Amino acid sequence: MEDQDMQNKVKKVSDKLTDSVFLLANEPSVALFRLQEHVRKSLPEMVQHKANMQELERQSQGMIYDVDYACGAVTSIGNSSRTFKNIERMLKKSMILKDQLNKSQARSSLRAPCFPDPSSA
Repeated sequence: MEDQDMQNKVKKVSDKLTDSVFLLANEPSVALFRLQEHVRKSLPEMVQHKANMQELERQSQGMIYDVDYACGAVTSIGNSSRTFKNIERMLKKSMILKDQLNKSQARSSLRAPCFPDPSSA
C-alpha cells in the first residue's frame, strides 16, 4: 500500500512539475524575451542588408540616368538626319555651281583679247 501511495505522490508531483514547466515555457514574458533575443541576433544582418540595398538603388538610379541620357542622344541624332540631308543637298548644289563657275571663267579667259588693255598700263 505504501508503494501505491508513493507512486500517486510521485505522479502528482511530476504532473504539477510538467504543468509548471509548460506554463513557464509559454509565459508571455518568456515569449517576449525569445523575440527580443531573435531581434538582437538578426538585426545587424538586416541593417547590413538594408545598406547594401540602398547602395544598389543608388547605383541603379545612376545607370537609369545614363541610359535615359543615351536614349535622348540617339533620338536627337535620328531627328537630325533631315538636317544632314539638307547639308548634303547644299554641298552637291555648291559643287555644281563651282563647276559652272570654273567653266564660265575658262570660257571668258579664252575670249579675252591677246593684246593688253592700254588703260591698265
